[in-house]
Amino acid sequence: MSGGTDTAGGDEALPVTERTRLRRMREKGSHRRADLDAVLAAGFLCHLGVPVDGTTMVVPTAYGVEGDQLYLHGSVASRSLVQAPDATVCVTVTHVDGLVLARSVFEHGVNYRCAMIYGVPRLVTDPDEKLRGLRALTEQSSPGQWEYVRQPSRKELAATAVLALDLTEASVKTRGGPPDDGDSEDAALGLWAGVLPVVTTFGEPVTDPVLPADVVPPPHVASRAGRVLGGE
Repeated sequence: MSGGTDTAGGDEALPVTERTRLRRMREKGSHRRADLDAVLAAGFLCHLGVPVDGTTMVVPTAYGVEGDQLYLHGSVASRSLVQAPDATVCVTVTHVDGLVLARSVFEHGVNYRCAMIYGVPRLVTDPDEKLRGLRALTEQSSPGQWEYVRQPSRKELAATAVLALDLTEASVKTRGGPPDDGDSEDAALGLWAGVLPVVTTFGEPVTDPVLPADVVPPPHVASRAGRVLGGE
């Protein structure tokens, strides 16, 4: 029911609105804040959908999370970010975990985790919050990098737009496991069926060729080589 909450599992629940109410495949959905946090923590790239000049523009951008705020990064010259504070936006984050290869084309699918967040973002103008937002953005993708490198100058801050979006209107959907046709008539076909996992890992750091030979990747960068995106 619109306006209600999902309290299953005892987790903090997100309000259910007309936009986030689950209509199809409800068994794959969630309004638990813990599930939303897990999807957001596993990545750093989102897609921002916003109305621009009478049409809908969807742009990829980096994000960071601090408390109940989702911070989005961009240039002050970006039309999508300039217009976003005046309109309701939809932010999506998706992780693909595998291709579900069934015995029939109809039953093929994807194992995934995704979140959709709605709201009217605000342009961050407070200098202290802007720095916190940029720190959250940096640490989301590269933990330890904010303290390692030079932080933004006043000129750079003026050229950078940061939007803040409350994490109050959101929903999560996930799909995992094998194909759903193991007990169907197609099981008698004798065809292979299963899941082809999709895993994103970090490679070995590639040093800027202009650096002196004795400048090596710092531990917080070097230690991520071979690690799975979103993993511990």
